[in-house]
Amino acid sequence: MTTSTLTTHSFKEAIHQRLAEYQELALDIHDHPEVSNYEFYSSDALIKQLEKEGFSVTKDVAGHRTGFDARYASGKSGPTIAFLAEFDALPGIGHACGHNLFGTYSVLAASVLRERIAEIGGEIRVYGTPGEEGGENGSAKGSFVREGFFEDVDAALCVHPAYRYGKTTESLANDPVDIKFHGVASHAAAAPEKGVNALEALLQVFNGINALRLQLPKDVNIHGIITDGGVAANVIPEYAAGRFYLRAKNRQTLNAVYQKVENIVKGAALSTGTSYEFGLFQNSVDDVIVTPSFDALFFRHADVAGVPDEEIETKEQTSLGSSDVGNVSHVIPTIQPTVSISDEYIAGHSEEFKAAARSEKGLASIAIAAELLANTALDLFEKPELLDKIKQEHQAILAKK
Repeated sequence: MTTSTLTTHSFKEAIHQRLAEYQELALDIHDHPEVSNYEFYSSDALIKQLEKEGFSVTKDVAGHRTGFDARYASGKSGPTIAFLAEFDALPGIGHACGHNLFGTYSVLAASVLRERIAEIGGEIRVYGTPGEEGGENGSAKGSFVREGFFEDVDAALCVHPAYRYGKTTESLANDPVDIKFHGVASHAAAAPEKGVNALEALLQVFNGINALRLQLPKDVNIHGIITDGGVAANVIPEYAAGRFYLRAKNRQTLNAVYQKVENIVKGAALSTGTSYEFGLFQNSVDDVIVTPSFDALFFRHADVAGVPDEEIETKEQTSLGSSDVGNVSHVIPTIQPTVSISDEYIAGHSEEFKAAARSEKGLASIAIAAELLANTALDLFEKPELLDKIKQEHQAILAKK
């Protein structure tokens, strides 16, 4: 990594003084895993900590009952920087993506930075964004964008726990859709001519999508399941439903795919005589727009934070998954680099990852992530020309996309 030409600001003492408290917070959230729209305990735990640190907090925002908007305004002119906080768990397995650490990273970084902002000016926000993993009213960052929470924000930062340290990765846009057909029930043997088979329409959708794959770009991925296929083999199903994820490398491609799939649904309804419903069952997710100079700024502070160069992944990475941080990256410069919580490879959404999220190294990562986030944000507050450069680069990349 290149040696920083920036002034490095030490937050180590302030972080060290708070670290045990924040480690307990991360463990507490880990012990109370909650899925999208039900993260009441985790949301309240982070809110209480933010209020203790001097932030004013508004609950139940952007249409999400577990979402929150925490702010500290210095009263002096300057940029507005937002830290993103996730805290939801996965169904069944719990915190196997480390969001008990994710939210804690952002809250600690914002808290130690607040004392500096009081002197130099600007505003810090922490947005509590539920349901990154999807689920009921999931992918909340899309709602925060739609409701204008980023219109007056200059840049956004967050850090995700992982096996290795690494830069923000590109990921796929994702439209999660439900497909439902309504027909007419009838006895399948005695009076099949009186029935309208909703399941047949859904099966035609699966076949139509399989045929469509031959004409799709290589980066498009469509996968789905039947969630309701009828109640008895001798009754023509009057209702059938499926759930699909439509993914693509960028939003423009995905919008076209969405229309093609809806046309398949329309055709299936027409050929079977059913009626249909088609649409998103939660927020759509955009691809991540990477701003390289923003990530470079983050890792310029790696040495001071105690991260050896050899532990940082330098290859460009692309995720085949999706994250609603992409929605934020489509409107302002956004980073989501990773910090290491394991010395050995761990797959996301696994029991090993869940264990690492409360391990000694996982808890130690809170100090490292918070220091990197706080130093990066402080550079943006103190160096307007640097922030302007990052914003210009972001706009140029977004235009090419």
